[in-house]
Amino acid sequence: MLNSTQLKSIQTRIKWLPFIAFFRREIHRFSKVFIQTIFIPVINSSMYLIIFGVSLGSRLDLEGFSYLEFIIPGLVMMSCLSNAFQNSASSILSLKFAGDIVDVRVSPLTIQQTLWALAFGGVCRGILVGGVVLVVGELFHFYYLDRWLIPHSIGGLFAFSVLAGLVFSKMGVVIALWAKTFDHIGAVGGLVITPLTYLGGVFFSLEMLSPFWQKASLFNPILYFINGVRWSLIGMSDVTVVVSLIVSGLALVVCHVGGVLMIKNSQYYRRW
Repeated sequence: MLNSTQLKSIQTRIKWLPFIAFFRREIHRFSKVFIQTIFIPVINSSMYLIIFGVSLGSRLDLEGFSYLEFIIPGLVMMSCLSNAFQNSASSILSLKFAGDIVDVRVSPLTIQQTLWALAFGGVCRGILVGGVVLVVGELFHFYYLDRWLIPHSIGGLFAFSVLAGLVFSKMGVVIALWAKTFDHIGAVGGLVITPLTYLGGVFFSLEMLSPFWQKASLFNPILYFINGVRWSLIGMSDVTVVVSLIVSGLALVVCHVGGVLMIKNSQYYRRW
């Protein structure tokens, strides 16, 4: 006979089986569209590096760093957060339109398991694409500057990448449960996330802005993610790394609470 400890271990494993299955589904879903997941972001980032980092960047110098060094972290974070958002948003929306969201509703998944499985799926896609963009940036860096870009803090790079992936994955869940069509997702991405990303310091330092816009930019949460990765890669940041971590953590809490409330109140998840 099984003792109480063994029974508890088996029950715990069974409890997490739906979460693992749903998480594996998310990984399998984005891995099937390799061109959209990897190839297109790499091409886009390469164009940014050629046009801004190489052609125009040769005329700029930022606090002893080349402009090519400066924009690589921003491109890495931009790729990470945008892909994390698109992954969870498209997953929820495709489930809604295909009618398969009923399968999720009748499964033993809890609200927390559903949200975290979607979030971790987005994190994996975001880090994967961001990592590939970083490799491309390293190749550009070595070719034009004749040296590799050595990360200032690998732990910081991993931490900010995971935080950004979680925040924007959960944001994608919130937006997808609200959205009625794929156009709504595109509108939020094009009218909100993309402008905030560009204004978050991907291509410029806060010191380049007027005093008014410097203060206004401090209310942009993406600024802190980008500067966190920039500090992790080259040791440069417009805001302190502690402030970046605090703001990133608060953004995660807000998006998590928003995701839980949206799932709980959604017509597709009335069971909870």
